[in-house]
Amino acid sequence: MISSVSFNGTTYNEIPYKFEAGTPNIAGAIGLGAALDYLSSLGLDRIATHEKEVLDYGTKRLTEIPGLRLIGTARNKAGVLSFVMEDIHPNDIGTLLDQKGIAVRTGQHCAEPVMDRFGIHSTVRASLGLYNSKEDIDSLVDGLESVRRIFA
Repeated sequence: MISSVSFNGTTYNEIPYKFEAGTPNIAGAIGLGAALDYLSSLGLDRIATHEKEVLDYGTKRLTEIPGLRLIGTARNKAGVLSFVMEDIHPNDIGTLLDQKGIAVRTGQHCAEPVMDRFGIHSTVRASLGLYNSKEDIDSLVDGLESVRRIFA
């Protein structure tokens, strides 16, 4: 990063070297390699199949909840379930689910322009991955039913 340092002044190195301060992220590179090995051992096709099964199950279960509206129902979507519930603010939903140990995000999710376009202030978002199961969806649905009862 620096060519020389003295009490009289500092001379910075030339681009791009002056932007490469410190030790490279060796631990990060090793961790990334381990993560890639793990994913490869599971098989990306198996992971995709599992995530789609959990997403399809979650979509079915959430559509059974009265007053809940899914936001984003594209055919080939990623493992994300965004939704709103009639007359219940997403922040309230998120807080109550959190108290039950159910992790969701609430807010605009860096999508304010599209939310403005569709007249949605914020949503609740459950993000799914290879670590989620149908039992996790059942817990989410149970939690949402509990939230509905509180606001009934």
